[in-house]
Amino acid sequence: MCRLLTPSLLPVISCLVFVAGLARAEGERAGEFDYYVLSLSWNASWCAVEGDARDADQCDARHDLGFTLHGLWPQNERGWPQYCRTSARDPSRSESDGMADIMGSGGLAWYQWKKHGRCSGLAATAYFALAREAYQRVARPEIFRRLPHDMELPAKVVEAAFLEANPDLEANGVTITCGDGYVREARICLSRDLTPRACAPDSARDCTLRAARMPRMR
Repeated sequence: MCRLLTPSLLPVISCLVFVAGLARAEGERAGEFDYYVLSLSWNASWCAVEGDARDADQCDARHDLGFTLHGLWPQNERGWPQYCRTSARDPSRSESDGMADIMGSGGLAWYQWKKHGRCSGLAATAYFALAREAYQRVARPEIFRRLPHDMELPAKVVEAAFLEANPDLEANGVTITCGDGYVREARICLSRDLTPRACAPDSARDCTLRAARMPRMR
């Protein structure tokens, strides 16, 4: 416990920051969260902004990747847990690599487990299976796989396409993000049993650009 022996605010603030830092370092408890955010990344945008500079294999046209699984993130009504404490075994390299067909790389699957999957309270194999099920439940609009060339689109157009392809989704449960001038992700809010639900304010952060670039598939 901190002993506040002076009227000066500086020791008080320093003490509180120190204690808060210790709490963050310990990580949050696995399994304590309210819902999931399913994050789908438009692969061509990621490649244009980051992947090409890394010579990432998933940017090779032979993979034919559209919206890939960025992650399945445990989320709270306010804030979100990450890097949680868990007794669950970390996935093997082969288990992580087994997610590359929908995530683009085994390295991303491992990172997502470390940052988000540990917070699910599930074993790694169960978390990956749930993430795959969530990915398969949401229809990715086929129209974007047929773009004849790079386009400038308002986020609302991308959102509308997801809503049309998924009649069980509502507008307040879908968020389209952008970055560096590109459409980057579609984020779908799901209950813990993967039922569509509304996003809490922390997750509902739509792209505010008038239009963002959506490159055609590789």
